[in-house]
Amino acid sequence: MTGNTDDFNADELQAPEWVNNDFFLKVLTNCEQKPSKIEIVNVNISPASVKGDHYASIIFRAQLEYRVNGVHKTKSVVLKTMPESDGHKKEMLGKTDIFEKEISMYTKILPRFEKILRDVGDNTMLKVPCLYSALTPKQVIVFEDLVAAGYEVVRDRTLTMNEVKAAYSTLAKWHAISYKINLEEPQFFDEFQQGLLSTSSIEEQPFMTTGIENFIDLLRKTPSLQAYLPYFEKLKPKLLESCRQSYAEYRESPKEGACYVLCHGDFHDKNLMFKHHKESDDMVNVMLLDFQICYVGPNVNDLIYSIYCMLDEKLRLDFPALLYYYYTVFKDTLANIGFKGTSPSLLQMRQEHMRHKDLGKY
Repeated sequence: MTGNTDDFNADELQAPEWVNNDFFLKVLTNCEQKPSKIEIVNVNISPASVKGDHYASIIFRAQLEYRVNGVHKTKSVVLKTMPESDGHKKEMLGKTDIFEKEISMYTKILPRFEKILRDVGDNTMLKVPCLYSALTPKQVIVFEDLVAAGYEVVRDRTLTMNEVKAAYSTLAKWHAISYKINLEEPQFFDEFQQGLLSTSSIEEQPFMTTGIENFIDLLRKTPSLQAYLPYFEKLKPKLLESCRQSYAEYRESPKEGACYVLCHGDFHDKNLMFKHHKESDDMVNVMLLDFQICYVGPNVNDLIYSIYCMLDEKLRLDFPALLYYYYTVFKDTLANIGFKGTSPSLLQMRQEHMRHKDLGKY
């Protein structure tokens, strides 16, 4: 790769050796609807994201030129695979099942969710089209390139109210469908029982355990904040375990009346891509990304996570209204897809939010 490389992760500057013409021939063969003679003309590979966008994978963009039965074509794809360079990231992620989960999300879970929506006339897209996936000999997923379709990750600014509402609407539909399925066919989510904090190789990482210590240290050094020290010092020994219990609640000690859904698990602004009108800049659509740590748990977990990883300080003040908006979409979706049971009330969701409030502190 030539040019400035400072904006990219070091392990994404050079694609693995197996990401070659033979590999992309498999991808393109999988894309074509009927047997064809495919000839690769040129492949240009570059990093597909910048530093800070993601952690649990390496991602590349490939511009493909090829011929199908002599007809020249082009396609831009995004390839996601596991780190291959020895180091902390490879060691930590190699002990997880995150790729198995994500492939299942793209090939089994979300296609069913989308079919349920299509059957009631809802064209909401829950995923980018997956072109190819494999667990052996390499763990890899290949997607259509959303950038080529006009989508972008929002950078250098916070999300607008309309963008957040679009993301919450999509999440609410996802949650509602999974709520119904989990009550009627809980075995459908058997492989999604373990949340992020159920994985010891991640739970024990310093970036997961030292946040409260760093915060308490900040309080000690800030005279105007020292009045809060006793509260957080008392909270420190139990905070991580309290959060672990929130993630594991459905599996270990489900509560009557709680709203258990398939949680996204990493619902933040860098896992969203938006498409806007070129002329007016009005938002057209939103796409959720990154399904490596999905798990069955309380629906409020995703919402609490988003308060601190998606909303700015002004939108956080509007969270009660955003929760109400999410709730109306959730409830309407349940009705549209034929759910006959008792749906959670808005009051119950607010109470669940308070019950899992330690996630916000974490």
